[in-house]
Amino acid sequence: MIRKAMLEDVPSIHALLQFYNVKGELLARPLSKLYDHLRDFWVFEDPGQKKVVGCCALQFCWENLAEIRSLAVDLDFTGSGIGSTLTERAIQEAFYFKIKDLFTLTYRPTFFEQFGFSTIDKNELPIKVWSDCIGCVSFPNCDEIAMIKKL
Repeated sequence: MIRKAMLEDVPSIHALLQFYNVKGELLARPLSKLYDHLRDFWVFEDPGQKKVVGCCALQFCWENLAEIRSLAVDLDFTGSGIGSTLTERAIQEAFYFKIKDLFTLTYRPTFFEQFGFSTIDKNELPIKVWSDCIGCVSFPNCDEIAMIKKL
């Protein structure tokens, strides 16, 4: 079941992001940022276990620009379509808010290509996008791939 995230989901979201951060596949978010941006998140809850097994956020950056970020699925549920479902929901939400450019920074470009994203040079993104990057351990040598989808 896909739904908007609630306060009690933050520890589960944090754990998912931390797991993939340790593997070097995703940038972690501190708990304080997750609470600050909770309304950006969608979660996928396994109805049988009443457990959050996936998450994804749509964060607005500017009037016509948003980012899909923090997409993660519990390892036991990978390959079941949860990541695709969450991505599709974020794209639908971007359409609802009349976003024109939707981007992501990812280590898995082939996943996002199936949704119509194409690789771009990071320098094509506005400077405002990089505000979160300053605190990253990889800054300024970011190795994520920038991708964009025109809506």
